[in-house]
Amino acid sequence: MFIKKRSIVILAFLMLVVFNMNAQFTIDADLKTRFEYRHGFNNLFPDDADPAAFVGQRTRLNLGYTHEKLKLFVSVQDVSTWGDTRQILPNDGNDSFSLFQAWAQLLLDEQWSIKAGRQVISYDDQRIFGGLDWALQGRFHDAALIKYQNKNHGIKADLGFAFSQENQKNEGTEFNISGFFTYKAMQYLHFNKSWEKSTLSALFLNTGFQKFTGDDNDIPDGTFYRQTAGVYFKFPIKNVNVTGSSYYQFGKANATTDLSAYQASIEGTYKTGKVLMGLGFETLSGTDQDGATENNSFFPLYGTNHKFNGFMDYFYVGNHANNVGLNDAYAKLVFTTGAKSNLLLKGHYFAAQADLTGDADKYLGTEIDLVYNQKLMKNVKLSVGYSHMFASDSMSLIKGGRPSDNVNNWAWVQLVIRPNLFTSNFKKN
Repeated sequence: MFIKKRSIVILAFLMLVVFNMNAQFTIDADLKTRFEYRHGFNNLFPDDADPAAFVGQRTRLNLGYTHEKLKLFVSVQDVSTWGDTRQILPNDGNDSFSLFQAWAQLLLDEQWSIKAGRQVISYDDQRIFGGLDWALQGRFHDAALIKYQNKNHGIKADLGFAFSQENQKNEGTEFNISGFFTYKAMQYLHFNKSWEKSTLSALFLNTGFQKFTGDDNDIPDGTFYRQTAGVYFKFPIKNVNVTGSSYYQFGKANATTDLSAYQASIEGTYKTGKVLMGLGFETLSGTDQDGATENNSFFPLYGTNHKFNGFMDYFYVGNHANNVGLNDAYAKLVFTTGAKSNLLLKGHYFAAQADLTGDADKYLGTEIDLVYNQKLMKNVKLSVGYSHMFASDSMSLIKGGRPSDNVNNWAWVQLVIRPNLFTSNFKKN
């Protein structure tokens, strides 16, 4: 039944093109297949355990439609693991098929538009809002946006709204869907000003979460809010490109605890010949392990957190919330190895931002990331990666007491195929 409903959506989309011919219609495919070997990915590897290995695949079909002052976009996807469905089942018993995006954008004039529906929200370096394309399932928001763009002055501004409910009720608005910072309500304003080689953005984000009370914490009692405000910038200084950001979070960390937290980052890159060199530092505030009267732990919420703080996802990827924060000093080299290939080498030095219990050493570990990218042909890219975490004894204090002296590494091979299957401009005679 679920797949039939999605088929109806696609059929309706095609009929729209047929009956309204002054339009552009596109069909794109997105096939991402990734093999992973995990031996300490996301957490320290425990004693007496075997490594994990699997192949994950995302199969996505994107349908785009543009007609005068209307844009429509529908994206359906299947996210699965090779072998997770018996070969002769008449249907997919894992509910891996889903609607990833489905939005409409009304172009009111050359500057103003309204965009509503299920959509990817991504800004700047994707630190706070990102599409999370590394994850096979990606990230979407059910939201409405009022959008402004002045191309002559290089100005863009989005005002966004979301209100989440698990079903259509007759009484009450309690929201019981749990998830990593899954919001009940959201409002934000994002402003961007760009110049020829520079950009400056400002963001204010207000997210509301369901509040529960009672002995079992199961009685809905309103909504508590956390606010995130800050800036992102990018500009050149002679031959060095500088990027950075700074955000402050306040309001409530939970229903009863006040929040005061911050993030700041700076990175400089310089390219000479076939080598790009970069140095950077990011700090995210944390809460002392031995206790504090308020929560000081910054969390980057809805960003593409995999691209920050090491590819092994030890921090802020479904983890490290309300923890001791992080200081991340890193260096990277990107070598152009051919007309269609490059090699990335990146090293991170991790330390806790707040105090660890018993005044333990703040040094958490060092991670080395190595990624090779090769474009095989048009719309086809092969990537191979290896990462190694050299964890300190202090890392076990924030990772559930797991041992720090085991080997922690991760290897992967990924093939991405993203062709345009069909593009046509239909016009009435």
